[in-house]
Amino acid sequence: MAYKNIIYQRELPLAVLTFNRPEVRNALSYDLIQESIEAVREAERDDEVRVLIVTGAGDRAFVAGADIAEMQTRNLVTELGPRSGERRVLNTLLENLGKPTIAAINGFALGGGCEIAMSCTLRVASNTARFGQPEINLGLIPGNGGTQRLPRLIGKTKAMELILLGEMIDAEEAYRLGLVNRVVPLAELMNVAREMALKLAGKPPIAVRLAKEAVNAADKLGLPEGLEFEAKAYALLYGTQDKEEGVRAFLEKRPAQFKGL
Repeated sequence: MAYKNIIYQRELPLAVLTFNRPEVRNALSYDLIQESIEAVREAERDDEVRVLIVTGAGDRAFVAGADIAEMQTRNLVTELGPRSGERRVLNTLLENLGKPTIAAINGFALGGGCEIAMSCTLRVASNTARFGQPEINLGLIPGNGGTQRLPRLIGKTKAMELILLGEMIDAEEAYRLGLVNRVVPLAELMNVAREMALKLAGKPPIAVRLAKEAVNAADKLGLPEGLEFEAKAYALLYGTQDKEEGVRAFLEKRPAQFKGL
């Protein structure tokens, strides 16, 4: 499929989704979001793609937030209407995709951009990256999961500060707070993201998917329910060929060849 606002590339066993509106710092227009949703679904259907990397075009922004000009056309009716939930579809897809997603954050990740990054499984930031939820400065609040995911990642106290003050933090502060997994020089960002993705791609796909589901469930379930979820997922993996291969490879002192079976 030909896209106008994004670039989607298969680099098997990986795929890379690039938000491609560098002239407006990859601002989230309706069309960009819809194309991104289709690309993520394409990655989901593709059994040869084991990991999806998400990044922004250029070296200034991952996603600098919503398209402000487009926001002027929206009102209470549009935000409560049938299309109101479409903005959240992309974030939900990234969070619940049955394979890992890595946000390679190459600059500003503000507002909706920060929310997209938080929806990914792992986050690698360049040392030039900046993070924030500045919606309060527009008379708004985060609307794509920021008030829910940010406290879960960095704690209520700091999340409240960032959301109410609308200020930015740099990559090192984001790392200190637990918002990102790694900080690397900008020139090394995509190499590090691809290296991490290839390591993930070499892991057993079914176990990776269930591990991701179990960790995500920890945000939604009480401890007893979460432990039950984990125990069932653990037991299911005993029925996979990958478990047999993993044990056999360990005993034979050789690398395992996982096939997702």
